[in-house]
Amino acid sequence: MKKTITIFLLLIVLGSFAQNTSVKIALVKYKGGGDWYANPTSLPNLIKFCNKNLETNINPEPVTVEIASPEIFNFPFVHITGHGNIELSPQEVENLRTYLIAGGFLHISDNYGLNEYIRREMKKVFPELDFIELPFNHPIYHQKYNFANGLPKIHKHDGKTPQGFGIIYKGRLIVFYDYECDLGDGWEDTEVHNDTQEKHIAALKMGANIISFVFVGE
Repeated sequence: MKKTITIFLLLIVLGSFAQNTSVKIALVKYKGGGDWYANPTSLPNLIKFCNKNLETNINPEPVTVEIASPEIFNFPFVHITGHGNIELSPQEVENLRTYLIAGGFLHISDNYGLNEYIRREMKKVFPELDFIELPFNHPIYHQKYNFANGLPKIHKHDGKTPQGFGIIYKGRLIVFYDYECDLGDGWEDTEVHNDTQEKHIAALKMGANIISFVFVGE
């Protein structure tokens, strides 16, 4: 079953490119009280940037998907953000684990305040695995754009150095988590957070690297 789903996820991407139709990516809707809907302009802006600069063919309108829904398997890339609590039901834990093992990819962007909750819930999904900090030479930092020092610092938060964490399953990076960075905010329209154009572009370039890593690989 899982092998079948893995092949299915691959065919979504390859089939879409072969037929010149767009791949869709999704924003994850979750329970627990956190604002899963934060940063409404971020994914559309990232998609536009990738389609222009990576020559991808991603549908310009991201989809919203619930974690327990079978629809999640339609998307090779899903994105979680927010400031607060997230709670996964046993069904959601099982579905997210199956999705990720089957070939899906999850990007988590801490919008400030998500950290303790997302770590707790992802431990339910992969109790046998931990988030590990990715070294600066990891391929995700060196796709089209080179980030020799890892993630760019977009927002201050607690003033800490930004860190990129991953969950690796059988040698494959299946979850990428940006912490003390806030890529999602950086992807938003610049007037939303009064970001400089430099920070906005840096965030988009790093986001494009993530998309490139997911679609193309190392």
